[in-house]
Amino acid sequence: MGQVIHFEKRAVASLQERLGAAVVANEELIAFARGHSGAVASINTAALEAIESPCIESLLDVVTRRWPDVLGIDVAAIALRVGKLGFRADSSGIERVEAAFVDRMLAGLQSVQVRSVASGHPLFGASSMGSVRAEALIRIDGPPPLPCGLIALGQRTEIAVENSHGSELLVFLGRVVAATIRRCVATA
Repeated sequence: MGQVIHFEKRAVASLQERLGAAVVANEELIAFARGHSGAVASINTAALEAIESPCIESLLDVVTRRWPDVLGIDVAAIALRVGKLGFRADSSGIERVEAAFVDRMLAGLQSVQVRSVASGHPLFGASSMGSVRAEALIRIDGPPPLPCGLIALGQRTEIAVENSHGSELLVFLGRVVAATIRRCVATA
């Protein structure tokens, strides 16, 4: 006579395993949504502060001194090329640099690049670049004669680069800075 095979125990175990996986996936989705919501709120605050800048000098101050607190990062720097002039700013102030320095930084850079690094981008300056372990590089595109450049946001802890959601928010932030520069130049 044939042997009776009981599938009930296996089926219940399989269903319990699948339910456990669904619960974990749901918890991860909720955590992602909460984190994404916080990131959007931070980006919106940073964008509003940039938009409220009455001049380029004020905008540079907002980016380099206010954004680290608003965005929860450790350091921010910005470089702009205006015609044949180049400028670099960080929390310690603004300095002139060669326009070619800015052009080299922009060469081959897409709209946004987020990455973990052993040492930060030279734009951070000698005092900060050695401590940066993760950075976001954001292009600022302006048609001539308007400035073009780069924003560098850095933090001392490494990050896991897993998706493009944060990149889209950073592209938006770069566009806000470019639009603010255009407005400041037009009203100057």
